[in-house]
Amino acid sequence: EDVKDIEKIKQTLPALVNINQDDIDAKLKTARKMPPFQPIKIKEDISWDEVAKIEIARIDLPGVVLEIEPRRRYLFGDLIAHLVGYLGEINEGQLKVLKKANYRQGDYIGKYGVEEGWEDYLRGVNGGKQIAVDAFGREIELVKKINPVSGSSLHLTIDLETQIAARVALKDKVGSVVAIDPANGRVIAFVSSPSFDPNVFSKGVSKEDWTELATSPFRTLENKPIQGQYPPASTFKLITAAAALEEKVITPATKIYAGGTFRFGNRDFRDWKEQGHGYINVHRAIVESADTFFYQVGLKVGIDRLAFYAKGFGLGQKTGIPLTNEKPGLVPSSKWKMDTYKVKWYEGETVSASVGQGYVLTTPLQMANAYAAIANNGRLFQPQVVDKVKDLEGKILWEFKPKEIGRVPVSEETLDILKKALYGVVHEDGGTGRGLRIEGIPVGGKTGTAQVVKLKENSPRLKPHQVAYEQRDHAWFVGFAPVDDPKIVVAVMVEHGGFGAEAAAPVAKEVIKAYLKGSRTQGF
Repeated sequence: EDVKDIEKIKQTLPALVNINQDDIDAKLKTARKMPPFQPIKIKEDISWDEVAKIEIARIDLPGVVLEIEPRRRYLFGDLIAHLVGYLGEINEGQLKVLKKANYRQGDYIGKYGVEEGWEDYLRGVNGGKQIAVDAFGREIELVKKINPVSGSSLHLTIDLETQIAARVALKDKVGSVVAIDPANGRVIAFVSSPSFDPNVFSKGVSKEDWTELATSPFRTLENKPIQGQYPPASTFKLITAAAALEEKVITPATKIYAGGTFRFGNRDFRDWKEQGHGYINVHRAIVESADTFFYQVGLKVGIDRLAFYAKGFGLGQKTGIPLTNEKPGLVPSSKWKMDTYKVKWYEGETVSASVGQGYVLTTPLQMANAYAAIANNGRLFQPQVVDKVKDLEGKILWEFKPKEIGRVPVSEETLDILKKALYGVVHEDGGTGRGLRIEGIPVGGKTGTAQVVKLKENSPRLKPHQVAYEQRDHAWFVGFAPVDDPKIVVAVMVEHGGFGAEAAAPVAKEVIKAYLKGSRTQGF
């Protein structure tokens, strides 16, 4: 309302600051329904040179004002960006919905992560002042002032040392690390790689920066622990084993011949170990990750019973973590395939599903939560990332409370068999996770190598470096420690990393060491 000649201002400002008339018009259009007494932000984060030019020219620019305001600063940069999220300028659609909630054009709002999910606690209340000015825009007197109120302080469940260890261990790999406390669902570490610096958004992301982030072939903005959906591969064998034991398809003593290949129909399903494993029981099948053992066991269980137990471990559905856009993964069944593709389920597809391939998809957080239920004797908790919220006086407004969301449909006897087998994966001869041994700390876990592309039946077994990057297998490790009194569950997924034992297990080892700090000496 103080502007005398808008066209003159639109012509003058581009000569003083780095802005063009189209940008000014766009800002004016967005704010066309705002009250005339409210300022319209047309450019932010201006340089000192631009400030000086505006101040010098203010006498010729009635209605043009400079405002100084605080800006969120993310001290840890990209260390925990996908969990914390970032602020961004409110858009027109949000403004229409939130204009009655003390938001106005130019305000910043949580756009991602905790910043978005806990916006109501974090935001605070805008302040303001009414100032009388003369014809030249010079301040005469302060008419009224309303002091701003800071938002509440929010404390995460993240353990900083463990988060740093996870970030460093993942280095330049593409993938994720998520660690939780199996006793209550607290998220201890949460890494998605590659990461980004949320300060880029805090100061107003440029079109160039946004384009680079949004078009990254490594999906930089994807929150991989909750949005990355991958075949779980051999980490899923624990679900198949649990189903088989509970349905009495096998007993702990049942031995099955696990050769280098398993012939079913007109196809050979291969084992990762060319010479096979011989006659083994379920314990050794988990320890050695015998594919051909689980092919046969999965067929005996059947896809629908397998789906029942997978869902009982929390797969195929969101965990409920309070972060937006969590993906549910996929647990296939005969009904699902008929509903989706209008064709029946084939038993050959059960062979693949029994080792976590085929249609099966999970997120790293889902696998961490499933293994947490093995570690804590059957309880599924909702993963949580906020420990408490305090107001300015230090009064607790909200506090973490464990939220049990289900019990796995498995007996304690079966869970005990699984835990001992997971311990054997790391500590027994022939175990695929032997490289995860930590002196004084009994670790249990499972490696996994998920096929990205279907291999020809007679194709040679190649090393990861012999295969094009985008065709390399994904690498998994999911496990917990100490086995006798679990304090931490870790799920590591390295995209196109090759073998789980080589790419994912060493990352998990560093995370476990950082959290437990080597203080344990008791064995399983």
